[in-house]
Amino acid sequence: MEYTLALTDVADEETRKSILAPLVAYNDSQAGPSKGRPLVVEIKDEAGAVIGGLWGYTGYGWLFTQLLVVPASLRGQGIGTKLLQLAEAESMARDCHSAWLDTFEFQARTFYERIGYVCFGELPGYPTGFSRYFMKKQLTAAA
Repeated sequence: MEYTLALTDVADEETRKSILAPLVAYNDSQAGPSKGRPLVVEIKDEAGAVIGGLWGYTGYGWLFTQLLVVPASLRGQGIGTKLLQLAEAESMARDCHSAWLDTFEFQARTFYERIGYVCFGELPGYPTGFSRYFMKKQLTAAA
């Protein structure tokens, strides 16, 4: 088989799908279908515009929170906790047993620890002068 390599900084969705498809097929052959589904909880302002929220997905029995943002003007009101509670409840309805996420040292590690997440990994120096933490939580009906 002949091939070429092409380097680009263009994040084309069709290219992503072409790279992802054989990986998903292989993973499914090894671990079974992931049952992957997006999971999004939106924070909307009075005009209906999305101003924050939670973006993630469920698969292989896990919730992965990829993005979680509460606007600065709404912080300290328990909204971040509510976002995660909604996502975790929906995840359990999807038969998930656990959740994971990552956060930078200057972001919200202590917030996540207060609601039951524990650090299972650290990537020091990412970004320089800080660490990136990987956190997980076992989901239960009381979570």
